Amino acid sequence: MDKVTKTEQEWREALPPESFAITRMCSTERPFSGKYWDLHDHGSYRCICCGASLFDSGTKFDSGTGWPSFWQPVNSGVIEERPDGSYGMQRTEITCRRCGAHLGHVFEDGPPPTGLRYCLNSGALDFVPEG
Repeated sequence: MDKVTKTEQEWREALPPESFAITRMCSTERPFSGKYWDLHDHGSYRCICCGASLFDSGTKFDSGTGWPSFWQPVNSGVIEERPDGSYGMQRTEITCRRCGAHLGHVFEDGPPPTGLRYCLNSGALDFVPEG
């Protein structure tokens, strides 16, 4: 997978302001405010910055948190994980491996079969309907 690298100014010009704040500045949208938290259509969720396919609708579930949640990425190579100690919490941040975009966090309180909850920001994603 080819890496996508842009300057901060190039990202600002390419992204809507909220998506820039989320993906490049590690911001978080308010719960129940993003366009994908309650979407139930079939398709794939891609990185808004580089278009990398990240999650499939078949792994999406209602976590009750107000953010799109998935129990598994399309494959283990599409995201990177790193410790996040911001705001006095110990969490695991997830980013797009291709462009480094902040996507959200992964938690160990999800459903079977993985027991994981990849909690994402709608502003970090583009949805591509099936077909």
